[in-house]
Amino acid sequence: MFTVEQIKAAHSKVKSGADFPAYIKEIKSLGVTHYEAYVTDGHIDYHGANDFTAKVPAKYDPLVIAYTSKSEAFKAELIAHQQGKTDFLTFIKMCATFGIEKWAICMDKMTCTYYDKAGNEILVEEIPQ
Repeated sequence: MFTVEQIKAAHSKVKSGADFPAYIKEIKSLGVTHYEAYVTDGHIDYHGANDFTAKVPAKYDPLVIAYTSKSEAFKAELIAHQQGKTDFLTFIKMCATFGIEKWAICMDKMTCTYYDKAGNEILVEEIPQ
């Protein structure tokens, strides 16, 4: 099964949102089936077969997530990030400001779903393959 070190090595290659599809392909090849990334402090729970979970601890001081999501503003900023116009920390701060609590990646469906604090789906995107 995969390790936190393998995940971190794959993630270290991501410099912008433009690098995300290659990252997903790499961690999928390691055996990751899905994961949840939490905007609040950057911790991530990676899941594999047979209920295996590898937890990456918090990466930064806690951010306050807005209670009200601003989905249209978020979508516009997400596009900019995916085009490589912002770095990861800028993206994270933008998520918090626009009420995004976490995103969940599903390797089988190759989707990324963004959620607000109430657990509502804000956006479901297909990950380019």
